[in-house]
Amino acid sequence: MLIDHRDRVFIVSGGGRGIGRTIVDRFHAEGAHVVALDLAFGDDLPESVLALTCDVRDPESVKAAVDAAVERFGTVDVLVNNAGINVEGTIEELTIERWRECFDVNVAGVFLLSQAVIPVMKRAGRGRILNAASFAAIVPSIGAAAYGASKAAVVQLTRVMAGELGPWNITVNAYAPGMIPTAMNGFADLSDAAQSRLLDTLTIRRWQRPDDVADLLAFLASDQAGYISGALIDVSGGKFATQFPARAYENRAQDGTVHEAPALKNAQ
Repeated sequence: MLIDHRDRVFIVSGGGRGIGRTIVDRFHAEGAHVVALDLAFGDDLPESVLALTCDVRDPESVKAAVDAAVERFGTVDVLVNNAGINVEGTIEELTIERWRECFDVNVAGVFLLSQAVIPVMKRAGRGRILNAASFAAIVPSIGAAAYGASKAAVVQLTRVMAGELGPWNITVNAYAPGMIPTAMNGFADLSDAAQSRLLDTLTIRRWQRPDDVADLLAFLASDQAGYISGALIDVSGGKFATQFPARAYENRAQDGTVHEAPALKNAQ
């Protein structure tokens, strides 16, 4: 199957760092015109990537960024709503300010950017909108009420958009990454024992790589995914697919074939 993104126009929010940067690099390497949105950028983005400062919480900032992308490239074929933040704290500890901040970035950001590109995609009669949810939208964690609730909201927003935009051949899907070591989650700073406990929850017992997400998005953005819409795609390595996935690795070890997860430093 040949996936061809040459000359298509992609907007990637949160594209200046982390997973978003990997997504930007992937589509740039595939010959697409890429617009990266973020609050700040390093100096190592490819020159042909259009880097625009954008606060996804601000309607005027979002409109200005989308207008600039359309002025440069004429259209928007794919929007990747990758920008997001993590807010931790139990229900008792959370302040309303932190709760609102989480929803402003993770949910309102998806809403505002999608709202801005929809007229452009409708005029073209096609489009792809891909929204970053999280495994937390499937099974939330203790102390992550704001984050889990915001990502669950993204899933429902995705389904509504898919229903509303289907007549214009615009598909809308969400994706749920699992455990990618990033500065935001601090996995790399955990003890070996704590890391091992997390890996024990996975069917594919290794840390997720940003490229695992980019691989999925390359497919969902393609013509080959034209009949997939309103879906939440779990790309978590089979996290909690069974109750105790680590038992399979224990059984394999008893058979004399030992499997060890790759070192965290090699998985980032």
